[in-house]
Amino acid sequence: MFADTLAAFSGSMVVDGFYGGADRIEAMADHALGLIPERCALLGHSMGARVALELVRKAPGRVERLALVDTGVHPVKPGEREGRYRLRDLGRAQGMAALVAEWLPPMMGAGSLRDEALMDRLYAMAVAAGLQVFEAQIEALLHRPAVDTLLPTIACPTIAMVGQEDRWSPVAQHEAIAAAIPGARLRVVPGAGHMMPAETPQAFNGQVREWLDQPSSPDAISISGRRRGLND
Repeated sequence: MFADTLAAFSGSMVVDGFYGGADRIEAMADHALGLIPERCALLGHSMGARVALELVRKAPGRVERLALVDTGVHPVKPGEREGRYRLRDLGRAQGMAALVAEWLPPMMGAGSLRDEALMDRLYAMAVAAGLQVFEAQIEALLHRPAVDTLLPTIACPTIAMVGQEDRWSPVAQHEAIAAAIPGARLRVVPGAGHMMPAETPQAFNGQVREWLDQPSSPDAISISGRRRGLND
């Protein structure tokens, strides 16, 4: 997911390892706090953005700036639990390959769906993560903490970034994020779906560079996410 970003930004790091197997957002944030620099620019993609917000809640002084990418801040929606468990049960019954074959295509932009090499890489990445990781992540998401009172208190430079073709976490969700955080900026990247960092890495990295170039330079950039992430 972040190979091109890691290559483009010296000193950057990914919070990898599936958050130590945690199945709650709060525990995922605690895991990340033990790995990131004492002060950094924090970028969260998909579920990683929800983890990043919890990290800001726990330790706001450690986050010099914040990027929330292809994500949402809403509570659990009607039917969400059933939809996530349906995929879980498909994986239990038919294996991870069947789960990913259904889960991945709706995540992608139209052009990315035609990129066989990209689709093969992402498919292999998600299958390798395994069903146990998927189950832990959906439990974390279904028990996610509310952030409605947190967002207006965020004082660091913040960007809400989304692929224009993201059907999983659409543009409207990021408009709401930008509106809720004082001074936050909204950026919409054409041609990208939910997997924007891998789908349109040059455009994504350009937006990251703009975010980092805002006044006040970070000590490091940390990415709260998974190289083999499965959920938002």
